[in-house]
Amino acid sequence: MASRILLPLLLFLVCSHGGSAAPAGRRGMRVPPLAGDPNSQVKFDFSPFLIEYKSGRVKRLMGTDVVAASADVLTGVSSRDIAIDPANDVRARLYLPSFRATAKVPVLLYFHGGAFVVESAFTPIYHAYLNTLAAKAGVLAVSVNYRLAPEHPLPAAYDDSWAALKWVLANAAPGTDQWLSQYGDLSRLFLAGDSAGGNIAHNLALRVGEEGLDGGAKIKGVALLDPYFQGRSPVGADAMDPAYLQSAARTWSFICAGKYPIDHPYANPLALPASSWQRLGCSRVLVTVSGQDRLSPWQRAYYATLRSSGWPGQAELYETPGEGHVYFLTKLSTPQAQAEMATLVAFINRN
Repeated sequence: MASRILLPLLLFLVCSHGGSAAPAGRRGMRVPPLAGDPNSQVKFDFSPFLIEYKSGRVKRLMGTDVVAASADVLTGVSSRDIAIDPANDVRARLYLPSFRATAKVPVLLYFHGGAFVVESAFTPIYHAYLNTLAAKAGVLAVSVNYRLAPEHPLPAAYDDSWAALKWVLANAAPGTDQWLSQYGDLSRLFLAGDSAGGNIAHNLALRVGEEGLDGGAKIKGVALLDPYFQGRSPVGADAMDPAYLQSAARTWSFICAGKYPIDHPYANPLALPASSWQRLGCSRVLVTVSGQDRLSPWQRAYYATLRSSGWPGQAELYETPGEGHVYFLTKLSTPQAQAEMATLVAFINRN
């Protein structure tokens, strides 16, 4: 359960560490590398997430625990795992609430956080969160397990999210996936994700707006929960630390193997032209912000830019003061997290 303790650090670019090339070691103690041994010589230290060695070996420091799909006794939600793209090991965990009866329910694609480098759809923290969300919102949730960097640098996660969306659309037809075809209502299709997963959900909605979906399917809403958005130029007084901005750029380069600068629209939507904002492929957007999140200036700027872009949809901003990045994952039972969950549930179930 180490991820339950460490997950509040999931700032994606880690505000306190920023992926700087610090000496490797555990509990603050340096482990001296063996001379000439590439398996012990650090290439990039992305603590507290992972360390990459010169040999190419990657040691993940968190987010590796997994739990099996199950019938959850606390929420009554059933889950099972499916393969989306076996060739690329893209998988998902489906969640179905117990009170489904014969009615069709909204379908929610969810993308986990973890800096694009750790966590999965199967870790305890996300299994608990999706069980709770599926029960409270009454949704059929598809929690996507995309490929991680640095072994699979961006845009792999974006490509996998697109494959997952296409899988959902293809498997809602009669005679395909038993849950989606029987219970999924694709007229109420939503995307959501936290931190890096929020970044994925946004970029997936952009692609939907540019390319459209098979059969004229539409995304009704996108929920961006403390999303990772960042750029080289500071936004607001809270993002003026040059050392932090430089560190953020280094870690972003690590995640995408240097393919895209940090001011690329993948990381910094503020760099998008107005025409892209106007074509965002959904009718509603929810952006959540935690008051102590170092990324909050970019999150608020995203909301403001969307509102003023000419996009014809409805945008909503929800702020939780005094809490850190993705606090709701580790404090699921607190009043603040419950209030945020209620906002997300209302967003999904609004007519």
